[in-house]
Amino acid sequence: MRQRDIFWFWVPLFASWLLMTAEGPTISAVINRLPNEVVMLAAAGIVISLSVTIESPIINLLATSTALIKDRASYLLVRKFTIHWMILLTAVTLLIAFTPVFDVIIVGWLDVPREVARWVRPGLQIMTFWSAAIGWRRFLQGVLIRFNQTRKVAWGTAVRLLISGSVVVGLALATDWPGIIDGAAAWMAGVLAEALYATWAVRPLLRNELSPASVAADGAPLTYRALFWFHLPLAGTSLLSLLAQPLVTSSLARLSQPTNSLAAWPILFQITLMTRAAAFSLPEIVIALSKKPDMFRPLHTFSFRMTGGLVLLMALIVFTPAAGFYIFVVQDMTPLVGELAQASVRLFLFFPALAAITSWLRGLLINDEATKSINMGMAINLGVTAVIIIIGVINKLPGLPTAAIALNLASLIENIYLALRAKQVLTLELPLFEMKAVRN
Repeated sequence: MRQRDIFWFWVPLFASWLLMTAEGPTISAVINRLPNEVVMLAAAGIVISLSVTIESPIINLLATSTALIKDRASYLLVRKFTIHWMILLTAVTLLIAFTPVFDVIIVGWLDVPREVARWVRPGLQIMTFWSAAIGWRRFLQGVLIRFNQTRKVAWGTAVRLLISGSVVVGLALATDWPGIIDGAAAWMAGVLAEALYATWAVRPLLRNELSPASVAADGAPLTYRALFWFHLPLAGTSLLSLLAQPLVTSSLARLSQPTNSLAAWPILFQITLMTRAAAFSLPEIVIALSKKPDMFRPLHTFSFRMTGGLVLLMALIVFTPAAGFYIFVVQDMTPLVGELAQASVRLFLFFPALAAITSWLRGLLINDEATKSINMGMAINLGVTAVIIIIGVINKLPGLPTAAIALNLASLIENIYLALRAKQVLTLELPLFEMKAVRN
């Protein structure tokens, strides 16, 4: 397969991730133009961090669905599995948002300043069905990718961005609600709209390739037990990955200038999230295209070209006025908070490139059903992050630079581990990062 063929298969998924990462900046830009913006932005950052941590077990349903759905029977089984997760995670959100557990986690464990914590609860309550909506649309997006309908995935994310942007702007203009309420309502409306679109988009497949009359796939049928044990390491990986966010939040709350640092962190996170959008779509590309013969080398080339491109992109952002324009003009940050963010963004120069390598290696391992290795890699990542952050807290080091060093070093060490595991599991007989697949 030619590089341009891989490129055009990848573009819709990249567009989907890019549009998704644009949602946070859109909402925060509105919040920054409303009263009490520093506290509201800090609260919004914690609300979205908690919400994505709760949803973490079902984020990788996209990969599970892409890898395992082959016929109607497997579709129905993964759908049942998804619904079980949706119910469970909605219950977890209700427990945290509406009971005293909230104070234990937010005020006790995370040590969030009380002027910020009081606004986190109503925001999280609005996000009650966030995890359910995310799980449903990730499951259906995996079905679309499996059957080469990646453009519909991108259109779904466009619908989400349109709805969330319209809601936050509309509420800001029509009401005097606090910024966190506007933002949470917009996030919730966006994911619900995307879930509804995915439900509509998958209907042609349910009438054809996945209809009751469709032919069953070759091989043994998928069982709930096999599905559970395939997905469990991926769920653990997502949970461990997203636990890094409250870990960073907790450290920022304990170091100097906690409210300003908590307000600056979402902007930093947005920049790194948008620049990693290209990398986030790689695992599903590797999984979907690796089913074809002789695809290792083309996917290897594509992944490492992307890695180099992301270094160049971050260099343009960091070493030109682009970062300052985004922070002070687009996001309209206050001088003190904006300067904190701008001073730290250059520490993330190689972070998106590291994410591209991680995604490529994870795709290889998921395709070979070696999901436990991915889980262990993320555990190593979280462990390194925790150690560096604890050192920073003990020694009262600057919060944002400590977080940047922790996340970069953790990603690098995870990549080393995944590369070594890929070489063992896939019997790759070339030097590290110059591998040709010799499959068993």
